[in-house]
Amino acid sequence: MPPLSRQALRALSSRRAPGRRRLLDRHRSGARTSDAGRELLPHIAAVLEAVDRLRQAADHQHQVSRTVRLGTVHAATVPLLVPAVQDFRAAHPRTQVEIVTAQQTDIHRMLAEGGLDLGPVNYLTGDDLPPDLDCTELLRGRPVVCLRPDSPLAAHSAVSTDALLREPLIVMRAGYVMHRYIHRLLRGRTPAFSYSTDGAEMGKLMVAEGLGATVLPDFSVIGDPLERNGVITWRPLADAEQDTEVVMVTERRRSGSYAEAVRDLHDILLERSRLYRH
Repeated sequence: MPPLSRQALRALSSRRAPGRRRLLDRHRSGARTSDAGRELLPHIAAVLEAVDRLRQAADHQHQVSRTVRLGTVHAATVPLLVPAVQDFRAAHPRTQVEIVTAQQTDIHRMLAEGGLDLGPVNYLTGDDLPPDLDCTELLRGRPVVCLRPDSPLAAHSAVSTDALLREPLIVMRAGYVMHRYIHRLLRGRTPAFSYSTDGAEMGKLMVAEGLGATVLPDFSVIGDPLERNGVITWRPLADAEQDTEVVMVTERRRSGSYAEAVRDLHDILLERSRLYRH
């Protein structure tokens, strides 16, 4: 029989409860495993192996939590997400942040499957939130027209839908909240010319290059480096539905526990959203 490990010896020599069989026979020359102890050895070994597997799983979980995966639809990425990642980096210098750009349905799927830890996404007021995800509101804003300062539309204090239809319009592709909103706003009417793109960031770059105007949540434009440097600006929509807002939430799986890094990034996003609102 192979020699017993120290853990096994401690388990065998621990004080037995009343009525239990003796696991060790003690003699002047030392202690030997009793018949009852030999019967229990396989069970003790199984317990020790289970403890070892649990320790390895905990180590693996620690390694997994060294990367936080975040999915985004790119709205407010620069004004909100980039400062939040900077704050997180200062608090967790050895933890990597992986940012995945995807449509909202893909983000929901990856969150449910465990491929993402957090997902900042947008909704319109009145939309149903997914019941299988934990949602925390970050920002709430109005749709506005994003345009260049030298655009003819910038001469107006507010832009009507009719004026918007006369200019080239950059719209988000199907699957984005702002795609649904623009179709609701135009009510089936067609702009003079239009482009389609993925995400607010590309839309803002296209506006900056003079390709047209786009409609985005105000929190995606205000504070953006392009807006701060005077490359793009914004105007409210004159005839927009006043009760329609764009709500940004951060989503995560409904779970009893989260890795510390995931909790911290979630809290930093929430704190950064408070700073942004003020």
